[in-house]
Order: sequence, then structure tokens, then C-alpha cells
Amino acid sequence: MTGAGGERQDQAGGRQPPLTTAQGITVPDNQNSLRSGPRGPTLLEDFILREKITHFDHERIPERIVHARGSGAHGYFELTRSLSKYTTAGILTDRERRTPVFARFSTVAGGAGSVDTPRDVRGFAVKFYTQEGNWDLVGNNIPVFFIQDAMKFPDLIHAVKMEPDRGFPQAGSAHDTFWDFV
Repeated sequence: MTGAGGERQDQAGGRQPPLTTAQGITVPDNQNSLRSGPRGPTLLEDFILREKITHFDHERIPERIVHARGSGAHGYFELTRSLSKYTTAGILTDRERRTPVFARFSTVAGGAGSVDTPRDVRGFAVKFYTQEGNWDLVGNNIPVFFIQDAMKFPDLIHAVKMEPDRGFPQAGSAHDTFWDFV
């Protein structure tokens, strides 16, 4: 809740200083991206989102923040039937092509030392090394993505990552920080 002068109130009613960017500009809303219309795309002019994502991308080195742990395999993609009825992409129309690929399957929230057993979201990525350039096909095994606004992505990932002081629990969405996010 925001009071006069941009100050925020915590749940107990105490005053907190306003949220600011790294440059000291007051942040009126750090939960919603600037969009072109109510359901439109996120706008590049949203410097608050860009700063938040940049900070998120650089906070943990060298481990990746999401999909830190996984397994992969190299192989080839060979088309059995041309899909020229639907596309002009060479990889999907030329039956003579043999395109190198790399497929990777990963846990989403687990860190590099995590285990595979928690019932949590898994991800995949397939990189096609085509003649026209690299094509990445990525996804997660969930029917509906958690969020619809990129501004919430760092907050969601922070909520499902292990507690940094105890490394507990391993099942990312099974502890209180997830419910804090919700």
C-alpha cells in the first residue's frame, strides 16, 4: 500500500521508503509491465522491467538461475514427409536435409546440486542447427504458464528456488516462499 509522498506501508502499518530503481527513480509499480493495451505486448520502453530482468540475470554467477541442472544429447533431425503445405522453412520442407540438433531436459527450479526426485516442473530445449541459422524450441511440462507478465518472472523464480541459507527444501514449490509469491 502506498501512502503520501510515495512511502509504502508494511503489513503492520509501519512506513517504508518508496521503491526506487538503481538510479533512484521512484517505482510506482513493480508488479506489472508496461503494455500496449490491456492484453497487448510488453513495451521495450518499460525501463523498470528491463532493470529488474538485468539484475535478475546477473545475480548468480556461474550457475544458471533456472534450468541449472539437466541432461542432454546430440543427434540429427531428418524429415520423413514434407510440410510445404504449411511452411516454407527449409528444415520442414526439404526431405534431403539432415539437421544437427541438441536436446536438453532439465529441472526448472533445482540448483546444480539438486536431486531429480521432487515433483516439480521440468523443462526442455531443442536447438536445431539449420542452414538458415539456429532455431531454439523450448518449453515446460505445465499446461498453463504461471504468469502472464514478464515483470513477475524474477519474483516467481525467487519464490521457488531453495532457501540460500539452508538449501532447503529441494522441491521448489513446496515451501512458504511460493505462497508468499501467490
